[in-house]
Amino acid sequence: MSSRPIALVRRPSPLLEQGLVTHIERTPVDVELALKQWSNYVEALRLCKWSIIEVPAIDECPDGVFIEDTVVIYKGVAIITRPGNDLRKPEVTAIEPVVTEVGCAVERIVAHGTMDGGDVLKVGDIIYVGLGGRTNAEGIAQFAAIVEPLGATVITVPISKVLHLKSAVTALPNGTIIGFEPLVDDLSLFPDFLAMPEESGAHVIIVGEKRLIMASDAPESAEMLRDMGYLVIEANISEFIKLEGCVTCLSVRIR
Repeated sequence: MSSRPIALVRRPSPLLEQGLVTHIERTPVDVELALKQWSNYVEALRLCKWSIIEVPAIDECPDGVFIEDTVVIYKGVAIITRPGNDLRKPEVTAIEPVVTEVGCAVERIVAHGTMDGGDVLKVGDIIYVGLGGRTNAEGIAQFAAIVEPLGATVITVPISKVLHLKSAVTALPNGTIIGFEPLVDDLSLFPDFLAMPEESGAHVIIVGEKRLIMASDAPESAEMLRDMGYLVIEANISEFIKLEGCVTCLSVRIR
């Protein structure tokens, strides 16, 4: 693998505005603006010294830009998912050659299991997996059978208020779980939980030891994290938020 961390990304489809929405009302998406926002997001990763690999576009899949849902990486193993919505299953087809090229071994979630990568939150060797509309118990069982022999502990987190687990919670570099409390079903599952004042404040990606990327529509949360000593890079992803996306969804990070 590269000595630099790698981010897999996929260009938005021209059909982006037809993307799925489940827990929010549909609002118009500006596809041209979305492409600019995606390019700026990718450039932010590049400026943080990440190597960018653009996975082949899949224009017939409106949600293809949300590449995180197609694969989970753990200790050099790429677990190719089986998305919970049938319309998204074709999105995984271009993933295997790319993860193989960067040196990952490949495993798969197979029928009748389903899993979206947005339901998988890794905190060291603790892996929280959301059980909800996109990831089922069989998918979690298959995933656990792959990662637990590698040293992981898998914790199932029932979710009912959000599309994916990482729509409600993510983690800071020190392992603290941050989340938007009204969207978290069971706080007791997270031993170190920090409530954020805005919904988008619950979504961060770690791009350095003290460096985070988050959406620009959570200024109070950004200030809170800066006060904790983090360098926060704010990305405007308004058009993806309209489709229940967040900063985590738009890339697969391989460290």
